[in-house]
Amino acid sequence: MGFLAFILLGLIAGAIAKLILPGRQGGGWIATLVLGVIGALLGGWIGGAVFNVGYDGFFSIQSWIIAILGALVVLVIYGFIVGRKGSRA
Repeated sequence: MGFLAFILLGLIAGAIAKLILPGRQGGGWIATLVLGVIGALLGGWIGGAVFNVGYDGFFSIQSWIIAILGALVVLVIYGFIVGRKGSRA
């Protein structure tokens, strides 16, 4: 999968993860999209290292599931970090 296709996959996966995740998360849509790209990277790394699966192509359902799950993980972690900073003040 090409670099631009991977970036697009991460951006869309971040938007889908934002829609799936209940509640309000900190950050706007741009932060969510950037976190989606990071999540797609994380999902691909974990998928390859732990489960021996990877990105097959842009239109592969396996690639989308990996990217969305990675984006969900990153958004949850980001929510915990931002939530803790907001509750201290």
